[in-house]
Amino acid sequence: MTEDAAYDELPDGLLVADGQGTVVALNRAGARLLARDAEEAVGRHLRDVLPLTDAAGNDWWRCTDPYNGLTTRSGQPERQLQLIRPGGLQHCELLVTARYVREAPLGKVVRLVVSFRDAAARERLERNRADLISTVAHELRSPLTSVKGFTATLLAKWDRFNDAQKMVMLETVNADADRVTRLLADLLDVSRIDAGRLELRRQVVDLPTAVRKAFAGRVAAGEPESRFVLTQTGELPEIWADPDKVEQILGNLVENALKYGAGTVTVAVHGTPAGAEVTVTDEGEGIPPEMLSRVFTKFWRRGDGGRRSGTGLGLFIIKGLVEAHGGEITAGRAPAGGALFRFTLPAGTPTYEA
Repeated sequence: MTEDAAYDELPDGLLVADGQGTVVALNRAGARLLARDAEEAVGRHLRDVLPLTDAAGNDWWRCTDPYNGLTTRSGQPERQLQLIRPGGLQHCELLVTARYVREAPLGKVVRLVVSFRDAAARERLERNRADLISTVAHELRSPLTSVKGFTATLLAKWDRFNDAQKMVMLETVNADADRVTRLLADLLDVSRIDAGRLELRRQVVDLPTAVRKAFAGRVAAGEPESRFVLTQTGELPEIWADPDKVEQILGNLVENALKYGAGTVTVAVHGTPAGAEVTVTDEGEGIPPEMLSRVFTKFWRRGDGGRRSGTGLGLFIIKGLVEAHGGEITAGRAPAGGALFRFTLPAGTPTYEA
């Protein structure tokens, strides 16, 4: 792989200039951010290719003066600067950092390496973090308040309550503790998915059995058995997957269908030589078409009004779990008018994650 080809593999923009400030390389991501042709940029001065100003409108290159000044400088730390785009295009904010390559310690700069990325990406990340903190604080407040209230009451007035009253309060505390545990598990899953460190412990999985287990759990919680239908078509190949993660996927999708849908919840398992396709449908109002592109994003919640609850992380986690197995998941409208979620799991021999 050539040096230029390696540059093109980088997710951030990269511009390389020689000792006179002439651009010798601009990678694909950089050309896209600058709205310029990479080949046209080579041979031009970096100030023309990458015109930048600070918050006060000052020319950043004139202020930093990379080719002169103190010879002890090794570069510039990351800063948010404004890119002046050519041809009347709307200016944008970039996060820019520069590294000075000198011919010798304290020598002159012979190469300038400038890395830059869209500042909007960091702003979105910061908003996501703020939303996550707000959501977690909100979701934790209610169960922890309940746990604290009931335990404090029992400790202070134990003798005033009969056994039945104590049992109700302890069951509430137990349920709220379970709720906190589920929230923490969701947060760990989100962290691992975002970091690409989700671990799978694969073994042969019987999908119809996993579906029946998801149904049994809801029946045990009080749902009538008649609300659930399992259909199976095609010959299922051997599916190597993490059984706990598969149960989490199915359990979440079935729970969503019960919580936000109506009528019968149908899970269809279809086998193909390439793997398995699983479809979960309900007979409720479904998801508005304009919302389908957002259902797997963080903090999206299905439903409205008093039915709108939870962290909004469930479907994001499910998508991450499916994709970690090498599958895909989509959302749409069921034939009966409700919501439809379809995911695939590939067939094949197991792979082992580090």
